[in-house]
Amino acid sequence: MTTPRTPALRLVLVRRVSTAGQAVDGYGLDAQEADCRRWAKGQTAPRVRIVHMVTDGDGKGGKSGTSLLDERPGLMEAVEWIADGRADGILAPNLDRLARELTVQEAVLSYVWALTGRVFTADHGEHLEDDASDPMRTAMRQMRGVFHQLDRGLIVKRLTEGRTAKGAKGGYAYGAPQYGQQAIDNELTADEQEQQTLEQMHAWQAEGVSIRGICERLNTAGIPSKRGGLWHPTTVARLLSPDAREAARQQSAQARAERKEQQRRDRAARLLAQR
Repeated sequence: MTTPRTPALRLVLVRRVSTAGQAVDGYGLDAQEADCRRWAKGQTAPRVRIVHMVTDGDGKGGKSGTSLLDERPGLMEAVEWIADGRADGILAPNLDRLARELTVQEAVLSYVWALTGRVFTADHGEHLEDDASDPMRTAMRQMRGVFHQLDRGLIVKRLTEGRTAKGAKGGYAYGAPQYGQQAIDNELTADEQEQQTLEQMHAWQAEGVSIRGICERLNTAGIPSKRGGLWHPTTVARLLSPDAREAARQQSAQARAERKEQQRRDRAARLLAQR
């Protein structure tokens, strides 16, 4: 008599990269997939079958591990597979690929468990639901999350300090070079053609030509702006006036702060709507 085979556990493989550089140089998508498939192939009790694969971030841009579930389209798709009965759980290379903040990690796990789904990582196996009789299980998992979060914080700290130190020495730290300069091998150098255009703009200004008039002359001559498009009076004013440049910088910083605050409000509204 033949013993019937136990149905394989259906898992969705979850991958994530947080930066474009990581997609090429670090623990990239291909390496994550290989680790997960190697782990799945070695499982016999129960057998594991990867039925789908989702990705957050790609070679052009990443997805932060601090993003909540509803900000991760790949992870949301994996959860939908569980909710629809097409999968029994998710498989990630490690908890770090699910989240790099403890609160986000725990939220993701709780959501999957609430759907009766199971969570596996290639470096650990199954992460079981919390059990009041085994508080150590929860503590050890959360401790791993704490260290993932600490690792991310230290990386951000080193990058920020490095950029600040380089900028203090007059070097190129980050961001798009201003008009008249270009970045070569992470160093700022003069762009001769743009420098000549700047000199001409200052010369026109000295002749009494208005900002709008300078803008029209540049566009008529077919001289492209920094991004290759047409010139606008506000762009010309920023280049020729330190005060206008500072005002534009403050306006941009305020706009970024307002967008960030609005994102926080939208996130809170989504969470409240899910209750």
